[in-house]
Order: sequence, then structure tokens, then C-alpha cells
Amino acid sequence: MGLFSNILEKLGIGTAHAHAAPDVRPYGPKTVPAGSTSPAAPAATATPGSAPTAAAAAKPTAMSEVDVVSELEKRADSHAEPLNWRTSIVDLLKLLDMDSSLSERKALATELGAPANLMNDSARMNMWLHKEVLNRIAANGGNVPANMLD
Repeated sequence: MGLFSNILEKLGIGTAHAHAAPDVRPYGPKTVPAGSTSPAAPAATATPGSAPTAAAAAKPTAMSEVDVVSELEKRADSHAEPLNWRTSIVDLLKLLDMDSSLSERKALATELGAPANLMNDSARMNMWLHKEVLNRIAANGGNVPANMLD
């Protein structure tokens, strides 16, 4: 699991994808035909006007957005030290109980595709990384106010 996936999980965003639909087999147990090494799969063809198949009925539902600011504010209220997570990637990572060391921030920046020219300037990399993390949280189902993006 990547560092950014850990961020999503800690915010309750990544968990929606972690739960797969149960294995539903409306045709009974699968059998292995003679001379075959894998179970036979029933033909799932849909014709106009026919009832939906089990596969079609098992489509995932849209997940609700996570209110990121509310979640982070709750964490900040109970944190031992005051953290400026709204502008600092270091404080944001601390608030999520993640390693905020330079090496971890560089690893996260690399994972998220930071431009090479930022990697040797920690201040510029941190600013880019903070914005990129918030933008990607929003892109993955987190409700982040527009004034905190871009």
C-alpha cells in the first residue's frame, strides 16, 4: 500500500474500496468439467428486455464524500500540540499519525509525481506536496473546500 493510500485510509476514504461484494453465485456451486483445470463460468449474456444478471445487479454504489476539514478538525482538537495542517504538509501528516520526516515526504512526493526540480528544495516541495495531497484527496471522494485547492 502506498503512502497516499494510507492518507486516504486514515481519512476514511480508502475503506470504501477495500470491502468487496460478497461472492454470489446464483447458478449454484461451480463445477469443473472433465479435462478442465478451472471452474466453468456461466454465460452471462443480456438481451433487451431480459432481467439483469447477478453481475449487473452487484454494481458498486457511489460512496459518499468524506468531510475532510471536519475530520481533520476533530483530530486537531484532541492532538497534544497545535498543528497548522491547513498549510503545512508536515503538520497534516502528523495529524494523521504518519511519519513526517523529510525522507517520507520525499517518498510521498515521488509517489505523487512531483517535478524533479522541486525534490532538492524542501520548502517548494512541501508547498507542492500539500496542495497535491489535498487535490488528490478531493479527487478520491474527500470534500475539500475550493479555497484549499490549487
